Amino acid sequence: MTAHADTEIDFEVHPSQAMAPAAERERILAAPGFGQVFTDHMITLRWSAGRGWHDGKLEPYGPFALDPATAVFHYAQELFEGLKAYRQHSGSVVMFRPQANAARFNAGARRMAMPELPEETFLRALELLVTQDKEWIPQGEGNSLYLRPFMIATQRGLGVNHPSDAYLFCVIASPAASYFGATKTVKVWLSEDYTRAAPGGTGAIKCGGNYAAAFAAQQQAVDKGCDQVVWLDAAEHKWVEEMGGMNLYFVYGSGSAARIMTPALTGTLLPGITRDSLLTLAPTLGFPATEGRISVAEWRRASAAGEIAEVFACGTAAVVTPVGAVDGASGGWLVANGNPGPVTMRLREELIGIQYGHRPDPFGWIYKVA
Repeated sequence: MTAHADTEIDFEVHPSQAMAPAAERERILAAPGFGQVFTDHMITLRWSAGRGWHDGKLEPYGPFALDPATAVFHYAQELFEGLKAYRQHSGSVVMFRPQANAARFNAGARRMAMPELPEETFLRALELLVTQDKEWIPQGEGNSLYLRPFMIATQRGLGVNHPSDAYLFCVIASPAASYFGATKTVKVWLSEDYTRAAPGGTGAIKCGGNYAAAFAAQQQAVDKGCDQVVWLDAAEHKWVEEMGGMNLYFVYGSGSAARIMTPALTGTLLPGITRDSLLTLAPTLGFPATEGRISVAEWRRASAAGEIAEVFACGTAAVVTPVGAVDGASGGWLVANGNPGPVTMRLREELIGIQYGHRPDPFGWIYKVA
């Protein structure tokens, strides 16, 4: 479906009359955790087949009233994004590459047979919420305001022959600390029992069904003493694809000979925005970056031979997170000495530096919030 993009979409502003007291907000921001506390407001915008996008509002954060027969409950027609707003050291409030999130959201909408949202409306919704709730952005490097735009099917009625004829777009925001901690290495579990996505499926988009289907494998990883699951390809269970909520990078060599490689996009893994940023950023720091493929057997062999010196995961929530150990049904191994490596930490430092304004932004990634 295509959005009615020829008309300006306005948002009514209805400020909350019951905002969190400043002292309570400051208490929360001292240790925000991740995704557990939400700001005072949210954005809502509705779509119907007859009217297109309409009834845009900034309103107090609160529950929805939905009929038990609402389509999203039965057929999981929904889609979401994740990005962050930061308070830079200069005091500016910025977002990181929100245009890329807007484009990925619309790519997901096309795959899920949902209406596309004009990019300028997506950005306006984010700006409006961030501006209204900017006092919720925690101070300090590693802290941010996590933004969750999402869309759900709201048609009432059962029937699997066609997509919904009505949708709700919403943006909520949550103050967030660093997901895994700044330099903590994670241990990963190779999932050989479960498959995340197959060719032609929904692996390349952020829809809730992908994550619901991943919980069993993620729980298995935790039960085995690991932090995250690593997904393998659906056909052979041989090729490394991505982690539970992040893309993977492999560092070959060290020092001036170091280069990085990430599994190529095949339609079954998510085109991460942090992943894409690192493909651009790494070569400017002297680390050639490529897309390729790697099997589990090759990962194990190259780690033992010292050819793979580091492995790291990357994503909006975790930014850049070092992988220190691998486990699976056929045994595990350490990545180098199990500690964060210099290439991983350099890339993390540079990317965070751009996000928080400590480094110049030659790529135009920083979006200043008016």
